[in-house]
Amino acid sequence: MGLYNIFNVTGSAMSAQSVRLNTVASNLANADVVASSKDKIYRSRQPVFAAVMDDLNQNQSSIPVRVAGIVESRAKAVQLYQPDNPKADKDGYVYKSNVNTIEAMTNMMAASRSYQNNVDVFNTSKTLLLKTLSLGK
Repeated sequence: MGLYNIFNVTGSAMSAQSVRLNTVASNLANADVVASSKDKIYRSRQPVFAAVMDDLNQNQSSIPVRVAGIVESRAKAVQLYQPDNPKADKDGYVYKSNVNTIEAMTNMMAASRSYQNNVDVFNTSKTLLLKTLSLGK
């Protein structure tokens, strides 16, 4: 692995974790949203990560990360009987988002720690490279 590849790996990992944090924030912001039908409700979203494999990286141990996409949960929306709600359907039901706030908060903490770990690796690598360069003085 080249000395500078670590910056590609940690940079791509930080970018991926940033997408993960933004997705969690969107989920938390829409956790209590209600709608008049199952089709219109906000559904929890999760990013999908993939390793970037190309001809240059196949023989190396450093493989950058990319966001392959964001998938929407297939879990059922919660049906609540609230006939006084202005968004209630003809039977008096509203549908609540399927976002689990505890799961989202746990995901947020994990993403935040992963981001911080990559920042630490980036900074340590930078310090080591600068020390290596100063050896020649």
